Amino acid sequence: MVQIAPVADAGVTDIYVAGKIYGFSAATWVLMAATGSPGDLASDYASEIDHDKEIVTPYYASYLLDRYDVHVEYTASKNCAYFRFHFPRGLPANLFVTSRGSAKYQVVSPTAFESTDDSSGVRTYLYTEFSKALLPPATFQPSKTAAGLLPSGEQPTGLTFTGDSHQDVLEARMGFSYIDAAQAKQNLRAQIPNWNFTAAKTQARSEWNDALSRIFVKGGGSVKQQTIFYTALYRSLQYMKDITEGDRYFGPYDHSVHQAAGRHFYIEDNLWDTYRSRHPLQTIIEPERQDDILRSYVIMYEQSGWMPHFPYMQGDLAYMIGNHAAALFADSYFKGFRDFDLQKAYEGLRKNAFEATMLPDRRQGVSELEKFYFEKGYFPALAKGQKEFVPEVNPEMRRQAVSVTLETSYDDWNIAQLARALGKTADAAYFAQRALNYRNVFNPATGFMAPRASDGTFVADFDPKWSGGQAGRDYFTECNSLVYSFQVQHDVAGLITLMGGGDKFIARLDDLFNDGFDGQLKFVFLSQFPDSTGLMGQYPQGNEPAFHIPYLYNYAGQPWKTQKRVRAIMRAWFSDEPLGIPGDDDNGAMSSWYVFSAMGFYPVSPGRPIYDIGSPIFNDIRINLGHGKFFRIVARQGSARNKYIQSAELNGQSLDHPWISHKDIAQGGFLIFHMGPNPNKQWGSKPSAAPPGRD
Repeated sequence: MVQIAPVADAGVTDIYVAGKIYGFSAATWVLMAATGSPGDLASDYASEIDHDKEIVTPYYASYLLDRYDVHVEYTASKNCAYFRFHFPRGLPANLFVTSRGSAKYQVVSPTAFESTDDSSGVRTYLYTEFSKALLPPATFQPSKTAAGLLPSGEQPTGLTFTGDSHQDVLEARMGFSYIDAAQAKQNLRAQIPNWNFTAAKTQARSEWNDALSRIFVKGGGSVKQQTIFYTALYRSLQYMKDITEGDRYFGPYDHSVHQAAGRHFYIEDNLWDTYRSRHPLQTIIEPERQDDILRSYVIMYEQSGWMPHFPYMQGDLAYMIGNHAAALFADSYFKGFRDFDLQKAYEGLRKNAFEATMLPDRRQGVSELEKFYFEKGYFPALAKGQKEFVPEVNPEMRRQAVSVTLETSYDDWNIAQLARALGKTADAAYFAQRALNYRNVFNPATGFMAPRASDGTFVADFDPKWSGGQAGRDYFTECNSLVYSFQVQHDVAGLITLMGGGDKFIARLDDLFNDGFDGQLKFVFLSQFPDSTGLMGQYPQGNEPAFHIPYLYNYAGQPWKTQKRVRAIMRAWFSDEPLGIPGDDDNGAMSSWYVFSAMGFYPVSPGRPIYDIGSPIFNDIRINLGHGKFFRIVARQGSARNKYIQSAELNGQSLDHPWISHKDIAQGGFLIFHMGPNPNKQWGSKPSAAPPGRD
């Protein structure tokens, strides 16, 4: 529940390059330390910082506020924050408290205050204690720069706490709750009961070490690559907030407090991104959480009437496309997670498939475009020069018609698998047929996925690289057709057939990694497709729809090219520097791609419980599965040059296909790769060795 970070100017989105900060956020509140007369500071108390003097770890951070020579430290627990401020002697010590919403404050003693904050329709409770008595607080109106933290139109109010000139060290312990003020205080008493900053810091460090130790790597990779790996693992573990407090939780969809009955309630997810790799990673390294995550989605469906896409405390955010909860449930179910109400989950997924809009960045019922899709099997694009006439379409995000068709086809495949498991044969047949709708936007004349008008014709003068307008939104979601033509994760065999067979499919993959900008400068392309970062040719590692593409060589008889590509991507686009990932992390999606790929495998099609093999960076990888079980991967002679698999064994038996099952991992085992500097083009290349690509 608590994520603490510096707050920069409202227009600065990257903290590391910000030269000035306005405080430190904890939940929805912002704390800022300063010295001098509080009346003089209220109009502008921001301070310059020097990033070379900061320390940032998963469990602790330290900053020096240059303007005041104040040293700020903080750590956290599940529902609490712990700050320690070191003030220089001889000047009044001030602590400014503001919020990102509309906060109310109540001083309960010379060393404590309570606050409630209403932000984006969510009420959060705060109970704060200071290590020393301070003067009664004064209210103030934050400056313009500080007001940038707040939604426009709201009038902020803050408190100023002032100590004497000999204050030296001031500590603040903060307990937060979504339930009530008493629970906020109870959380603080349970999690940080004593004035012992070192003990709280040590506890937080221990908890993160326990989490990161689920995977152990050594050898082959450099110290730098180990740093990248564990930073990526840390990022992937930050998301899905457990908002259970005691044995209760606040239901964000019905705004009521519920008994948790010994379970945990999770919120905050971006399924358009996270179904691809972050959730599959959780099924391996945090299996104890998975059933509760699934149960949380079912509860949110029961509370709201819709299976959510982007569930947050303020509701299901209207972002992106797809019904990707289908992938989350199918992937988990077929990996053995069954302690949730599958019938109820299926009910919600099916309702979304029939009654929810497919329009980008919308959450509402169906429009005439969905009705067209149900009848014709594709989402219609506007003809060239045609103006939008459907009122429900977001004018900024537009239709994204091809992407909607492709991603819905994949989701419907997942629903079909669940329907079959439930014995719903008619539904299974219906959704299996809808899963083939991707074929309806494949133009055999060009060999690319292409926009199709409502009259059945493909849009004229379509360029698979450049068409679609800003971000490709007329036809695609953040990428172009060169990328989305491979967005058929569930039926790769069928896609290979559409593209003319294995050789032509391989050639298309090669072209994607080698294509350029048609004589234009790179910034011209990026100005149209700003999300297509981390480019290798036209392959954009910085955007999620591309994540599975390097592994598709496995399906067409050239797994050695997968090994080459994934190593090149990791080398080029991930580093241990502050800007060391190639695009938005998107709730851990980008980072979990790296974690998987560095271990040597990746889930191309969540919902099918297998993983495609790539090329592990490290010589020895041990995954702690819990209950005394481990899955170990050994890459003998592996190195930066020795990236190609010569042969492999799984549990002592020869492995001659470039994939493994989830069961192989979950039951524990031993996978050995023999690595070399040149590709073994025979290993895993037979047609019979290809990963399952069709049901």
